[in-house]
Amino acid sequence: MTARRYQELLEKNRRYLWNPFTQMKTYLEEEPVIVERAEGVKLIDVRGREYYDGNSSVWLNVHGHNQPRLNEAIRNQLEKVAHSALLGMGNIPAILLAERLVRLTPKRVQKVFYSDSGATAVEIGIKMAYQYWKNIGCPEKQAFISMRNAYHGDTVGAVSVGGMDLFHSVFDRLLFDTIKVSYPYPYRYPGTAEECKQACLDELKAVLAAQADKIAGLIVEPMVQGAGGMIMMPPGYLAEVERLCRKYNVLLLLDEVATGFGRTGKMFASEFEGVQPDIMTVGKKLTGGYLPVAATLTSDEIYDAFYADQAEAKTFFHGHSYTGNQLGCAVALANLDLYEEENLLHHIEQASEVLKNELEAMKSLPHVGEVRQLGLMVGIELVKDKQTKELYPWEMAVGARVCRVAREKGLITRPLDHVITFMPPLATPLSDLRKMANILTEAIQEGME
Repeated sequence: MTARRYQELLEKNRRYLWNPFTQMKTYLEEEPVIVERAEGVKLIDVRGREYYDGNSSVWLNVHGHNQPRLNEAIRNQLEKVAHSALLGMGNIPAILLAERLVRLTPKRVQKVFYSDSGATAVEIGIKMAYQYWKNIGCPEKQAFISMRNAYHGDTVGAVSVGGMDLFHSVFDRLLFDTIKVSYPYPYRYPGTAEECKQACLDELKAVLAAQADKIAGLIVEPMVQGAGGMIMMPPGYLAEVERLCRKYNVLLLLDEVATGFGRTGKMFASEFEGVQPDIMTVGKKLTGGYLPVAATLTSDEIYDAFYADQAEAKTFFHGHSYTGNQLGCAVALANLDLYEEENLLHHIEQASEVLKNELEAMKSLPHVGEVRQLGLMVGIELVKDKQTKELYPWEMAVGARVCRVAREKGLITRPLDHVITFMPPLATPLSDLRKMANILTEAIQEGME
């Protein structure tokens, strides 16, 4: 398209569209990318410029864009039915996908409740846990434990169990209170990683010992706290959290929206320590990055607490218009087929090692405090001073500055304040992965000068 057409679209963006998580004044002052199409791991804008999709279109994309098998799955389903309500009846793709998800996920979770985003999946999990205790005669268990610096989505319930003040403090009067405990952040702790882990566990244990009779559940992002800065748990922490939840009779909710479906190198992050949640949320990558489908999985024990005669009023009164949408479930099934046929987890294992080697060059850069990686989930923390770990002032937006340079060089990614994220599509060819990492290294060098 011509430069004139780009300007026309940008003007329409200015007049009509409000972009998410975007300061529109800054966005409209720059030359934002307007995507026209995509192929493989690249996005192509309306002026024909190509960019590596370095954040998988907000951590969603698995096999690359415009994947023929996924396109075909949607076309085939479209010829049958695009959508019918799941309220009070079933449909074939939703039933088959539920079976597939139960077989893939930890054994403890046996039932699937669909929604359309990670936030709504979390919202459902919170409501299930809350009503579960009411249904079994323990209405006093109403509180939730959540982690400082957590991110679980942007609906009111999900924000309530979140912990990112930058995102959430403006909505404080809308939220319900939760009990906040520390998520281990070894890089920012004045001791060893093991000491950090133990201090956080001691804090959690003290809360449970004092208040377990009032606590319905604990929600946590397993192994990696994603939007909070790609913060990696020390080994053994998650397993101990599960043990404490069992000891004090508190439901364990794992938010695998960001970590699930191979992003960390395992199909689900809970597998690293063999943890069995009571409730588990999944979303990103479920459809390969094609359509909005998410799910909340729960144990039979929780499901059975809602299974009753109508007169008992134990029904779970929650749903969405597009719950269990056939197009989304059909492409999710095709996506999971490709995981198996392409042996994707093996590729992720190889890609993780390649990326680990590529990231080594970043560690010596003057303003890189720490490089954190688990599988194809990477966070690069930028600091003003490597010795003191002092941060740049927030208003300097150093992360955004580096990402602008990366975009100019042909790589799209987004910062989390001072942390640069790198989340390439899971099936990214190794040669492209090396090129993406090199662009990011150069962007940090030039953007921090």
